[in-house]
Amino acid sequence: MREFISGSTRLAAVIGDPARHSLSPALHNAAFDDLGLDWIYLAFDVERGRADDALDAMRTLGIDGLSVTMPHKTDVARAVDELAPTAASLDAVNCVVRDGRRLVGHNTDGAGFLRGLRHDAGLDPAGVRCVVLGAGGAARAVVHALAGAGAAEVVVVNRSADVAKGEIVVNATPVGMHGPAVGQLPCPADALHGAQIVVDLVYDPLETALMVEARRRGAQAHNGVSMLVFQAAEAFERWTGHDAPVEAMLTAAGSALQSRAKR
Repeated sequence: MREFISGSTRLAAVIGDPARHSLSPALHNAAFDDLGLDWIYLAFDVERGRADDALDAMRTLGIDGLSVTMPHKTDVARAVDELAPTAASLDAVNCVVRDGRRLVGHNTDGAGFLRGLRHDAGLDPAGVRCVVLGAGGAARAVVHALAGAGAAEVVVVNRSADVAKGEIVVNATPVGMHGPAVGQLPCPADALHGAQIVVDLVYDPLETALMVEARRRGAQAHNGVSMLVFQAAEAFERWTGHDAPVEAMLTAAGSALQSRAKR
């Protein structure tokens, strides 16, 4: 555990509207502590439309890493000095790396999804038929990653029944998330079967209705914690040049989510 902050402590942060609910500080500070790095990670609420100001502050204050969450991902993509290829394809940035005064925008969501899939299911999607539910930013990142990984087919549906043929089924909608949609399914239950791997990008609650139903029908089911952690790990590695301590980050995510569930 960090004992003090010095004048040479390096800063990374997340911006969002809101950002105070983010799990990123728990993940990254656990990683910094695990490796003994003199870094700290904070969360800043930045109003919609003020992403340019946040990037100016990053340059001026020498902030070394920035995570970007809703609603700023597209605005940041248009405000950085350079876009990595994936971020340019998606027109969305969730990670900014400072290179002197130049800011480089990355999108680590897709890479995080693939690493999470391999971690949870031991599966490489090459040659596999995949179905993605949803049409938002997370869905686009997952589709881009699956296609790049050589999936045999990636079918995008928007909460329709056309999921039964998928060997990998990904819920990239908010259906099932804690709130009004908790307990709901993003697709008909009879589209699920035992030959599938179901990944629900929702992680609050940890066990969604989709996961419960998928397992009841014999499918393998996983939540979105691993994607959350591995997309953060991808950012951590770009900022620090160190391999991310993934197990420490997974433990921190689990503890933070369990604490949140008790409130």
